[in-house]
Parts: sequence; structure tokens; C-alpha cells
Amino acid sequence: MTSNNLILKKTLTMVLASGYDDGMLPLTENRAKSSIPFGGKYRIIDIALSNCINSGLRRIYILTQYKSDSLHKHIYKAWKIFQRELKEFIYWVPPQLKSDKFWYSGNADAVNQNINLLKENDENLLVLSGNSIYKMDYSKFIEYHNDIKADLTISYANLPMKRCKQLNTLKINSNNKILGFNKNHLTDETIYSKSNNLMANIGIYVFRTKALKEVLNNMHIENLSIVDFAKDVIPYMIHNNFSLAAYPLKDINEEREAYWADIENIDSYYNANMDLLEESPGFDLYDEMWQFRTYQGHYPPVKTISTGNSNITRIHNSLVADGSVISGGTVAKSVLGFKVMVENGAHISDSIIMDYCKIGYNSRIRRAIIDKNVVIPENVSIGFDLENDMKNFLVTDSGIVMVPKNYVFSDLITQEHSKIDLLEARKRNVTVENIIFN
Repeated sequence: MTSNNLILKKTLTMVLASGYDDGMLPLTENRAKSSIPFGGKYRIIDIALSNCINSGLRRIYILTQYKSDSLHKHIYKAWKIFQRELKEFIYWVPPQLKSDKFWYSGNADAVNQNINLLKENDENLLVLSGNSIYKMDYSKFIEYHNDIKADLTISYANLPMKRCKQLNTLKINSNNKILGFNKNHLTDETIYSKSNNLMANIGIYVFRTKALKEVLNNMHIENLSIVDFAKDVIPYMIHNNFSLAAYPLKDINEEREAYWADIENIDSYYNANMDLLEESPGFDLYDEMWQFRTYQGHYPPVKTISTGNSNITRIHNSLVADGSVISGGTVAKSVLGFKVMVENGAHISDSIIMDYCKIGYNSRIRRAIIDKNVVIPENVSIGFDLENDMKNFLVTDSGIVMVPKNYVFSDLITQEHSKIDLLEARKRNVTVENIIFN
């Protein structure tokens, strides 16, 4: 067994999937953010878990809390791949109220409440967010952490300043030692990379477990807040001269720029899905060297049906999951989940359609997210008249229309959303393709 394998054997992983986020409503109305579908067939948490498997980490706790039943079911169905006799496992851990009488109040509090899960031979604790989209070989990250004998190593990404407004930025020296850590604001001391980006903390940590236990114990004795790593624990460690190092996020193919997207609101979720549709996406689902795992339902292949020259099915630059049927409709630059039905004359563009949805005859969907189990009646238009859409649905600042899970269209809403139909378009001598794709 190589030394790197021994390091991984002595590393425990905790994936944080517990928080409530009102910025994701209504997608999080009935589910945890980590269990939201992504890329047509995955869940968001599959990304972090697949990174773990690909990195050789097979001792994983998932700290869950908010509306986690859907997440628990998914973990049970998709991730039963571990060998107990080899001491491999993946367990979800809801709040046990072991150390106090409160639910998890932050990422540091969640870890602190489960510090008993760390055993004597666990030399490292890898802490991950279950809500981000990226590829990372954690084994190299952990090996670097051990080589430099750091108490805590923080992974960072070089991001444009506009993306760092709600993130922590790092100040480091030439040896990657962390000298400063800023929470939710930028200062003149912030170090810039050669591309004028900022070094942003992306919530990927590896702790030396002895140091972490010491820090948490000291903070408890001093009656200090232990809620958030960025707000509480990391500043304490810097102030008390613990050894903190920084490690850059690297793409698996180190010749490529690393991709990282945090799912913090509806717009960022939408954009991360649309990024998958680029000709050469920054986050590539088709990399044979770094595959992503999820639950594979027993669905038939995708089926397309054309009924005559005027009803030719078209699919452009899209991802379509198993079991879907496109019958004489058009799908362009969109992500479709499992068993989506697109009926004759329907047009979908720049949208996310989740599992078990039906898009009715001649309906038009543009720049929208349709959550699971929604039937769009015939001749309905969504995304073309945002003022009208706002009467019934959430519309984000960037103009994404959000139709919630299990939504049922009333006759009145159907009439309102049918005002601009295909017949009126023809009267104005405008082609259907121009309406949909321009």
C-alpha cells in the first residue's frame, strides 16, 4: 500500500448538506438544496460524492438537516456501493442534539456536534459542501496538507471580483501560508492573481484532527461562538498562530482552467446547468477519467417522434435524460430530466425541465425552470411576458421564470398565458423559430 493510500485510509470525510437557503425557494420548498436535480439526471450532492469516490475516499458522513427525506432516499438508492468488511461506509447524520439542545446552526456547529465520529486513527478530517459544482482530486489536496504539516488547509479558486462579494478572500505569502482571511468584504491587502482575479475560499477544508479538537475545545472553554468556519473558527486559528495553508483548486486535466460554481440562488443554479450545454464546457460530464455517479432508474431510451413534414422533432444543444419522449416538438439549449413528454408543436428553449413533466401541444417555454410533476397545458406561453408570469410565478432578477413542483394550472392562468399564441405570431409574419430562439 502506497503512502498516499495510507493517508486516505486515515482521512474521514464530512459532507455538509444540512442548511436552509431561502434564496433557492421554491426549489427548496420540499427538499434540501443538495438533493435538487442537476444536469438532467444527477443530484447536486452527487458531484461532491463522486469526487470522493474518484479520489479514493470511502469513509463518508453526510450531515443532513433541512427537509432531508428526499436526500436520504437518494443516498440509499444511489450510493450503496461501499464494502463494510473493508471499513468503507456512507452514512447520513441528522442532528442528534448530542452536545447541546439545538439543531445545526452552521457548518462549524454541525462538525462540532459530531466531533465524536472522529476516531483515534483519523489523522485528517476533510470537510466539504454538498452544494457546489466542480471537479477536484482530494487525494492530492490531502497529500499536500500532510506534506507541509498544516493544521488546516483551505482550497481556493481564482474568481472575478464580482463573484467574490459573498465569499471570503485569502491573503497568502509565497509559501501559501495564510496570513489574512476576510469575510464578505474586500480590502487593499487582498492578493490578486496574475489574471486580476481574487483568491476566494470555496468551502473545502482539510483539518489535522488533533488541531481541530484542540481549537474547538479551547473555543468552548473561552465561551466563543462556534457556528461558522469562516466567521468563527478560521479567524480564531489565525489569531492563535495555528498553521494555515492555501491550496488552489485545479482541474483534473491541469491544462484546463478549474471550474467552480456555488449554487447559492436560482440564477446560479440555472447558469450552472446552462454551462453544461457549451461546446467545450468548463464542467464536463463526459470525462471518462472522472465519471459521476447517480441513481440509474430503469427507464427506456429517449424517443423522438415526427408526424409529417410540418411536425419534425428538433433537439439542439441539449441534455435529455432517459425515458423522455419528444413528439413533434422542439428542444433547444435546454436540460430535460427523466420521463419528460414534449408534445407536438411545443417549443422549449434555454430552460430546465425536471422529471415527469409534460409540455402540452403548441406550448412555448423560454428561460424557465419547471420543477417535477408539472403538466403545462396546450397553447401556454411561459417566459415571453414576464409581467404576466410574475402574477403566478417567481421571476428572478435575470428573468428566469420558476414554476414550482406539482404546480397545477387553472383555466384562468391557462388563458392568461395563451395570449401570445402561434396564430397571432403568424399574423405578424414572424416565424416560430424567431420567437423561440431570438
